[in-house]
Amino acid sequence: MKKSIFMDKYPVYSLEISKNETVYKSVPEILAYFKNKIETHPIAAFIGVFDHYSHTKKLDGPMVAGLKDAQNILFCFGPAIPDTKILAARPRSIGVCELEETFIVEFIEAPKEELHTLMESWAKGLAA
Repeated sequence: MKKSIFMDKYPVYSLEISKNETVYKSVPEILAYFKNKIETHPIAAFIGVFDHYSHTKKLDGPMVAGLKDAQNILFCFGPAIPDTKILAARPRSIGVCELEETFIVEFIEAPKEELHTLMESWAKGLAA
C-alpha cells in the first residue's frame, strides 16, 4: 500500500489493483468482500454503503477522468469510548473506485495501529 498526505493533512493509504490481478469484477463484488470481513470480525459493525459515484453524478459534480464507479463501505471498530474525541475518528470508511483497467482501494489511517494493519491486510487480500 502507498501512503500519501491528502490536502496537506489526511494520511491516506491507497492500493491500486489491475483488474487482471483480482478475481473481483466490480465495485459491488469488492464491497461484498469487505462486508464479509467486517461481519466476521469480532468487534467490527457494518453500517452501510454510500454510492458516491451516483450521488456526484446526480449533482452534476466533477469527477476524475475515466471513473466508472466509486463507493464507500462504512463500518466501525469501536469497542469503547475512552474519550469523546474518538467519535471524530469513527466510523471507518473504505473507498473503492473502478477505472478502465484498475480498482483503487483507499482509506484514512486508523488511530489504532492493529486495526490499521488489519484494514491493510483486507485490501491486500483482494489481489489474486
